[in-house]
Amino acid sequence: MRNVLVRGCLPVGLFLLVAASAFAQESKSAALAKQLATALDGKKLDSIAAKDPAEPDTYVGALYFPGLQLLTAAGKYAAPALLDARLGKGEYRDIYIELFGAATAGTKVFVEDLGVDGLKARRQDNQPADNFEAAGKRLAFDGDWRKQQLSEQDYQKAFAAADARYVQLLTALLAELK
Repeated sequence: MRNVLVRGCLPVGLFLLVAASAFAQESKSAALAKQLATALDGKKLDSIAAKDPAEPDTYVGALYFPGLQLLTAAGKYAAPALLDARLGKGEYRDIYIELFGAATAGTKVFVEDLGVDGLKARRQDNQPADNFEAAGKRLAFDGDWRKQQLSEQDYQKAFAAADARYVQLLTALLAELK
């Protein structure tokens, strides 16, 4: 009887272990977010902006709240010459504000990295979720894919795509700081 019980629990335990490890994986954006925070702290900046080398005519801007959050907005802008001039003057906060409020429709990306630790597929115990918005669709990475009417597989795919895009944005911002 005891062997049957142990054998019956083994598959369930393995499933839970695999599922938990899938959510526990550190994102690819984690190291870059921490690196950007360190660089911003070192230069005593609360904002940064750059052109996105991966996408012509796309700009990236971020507001940094030390230890709390990194808000990142990206997109194309109707008057790129204006953003180029602001970029040349180091008016990073203004660029962020323009991108957040007036990026060309359909091009805006917005990332809320709560904790400034990269995107996480799931937050731990009562911590706020990271959020990602692109093409008008907002996702909360809280681990509850059902609430967002997604399958677990689609949730993981969306997370991987969001994390990859966030890596691109962070890379552009880090290049501006160097």
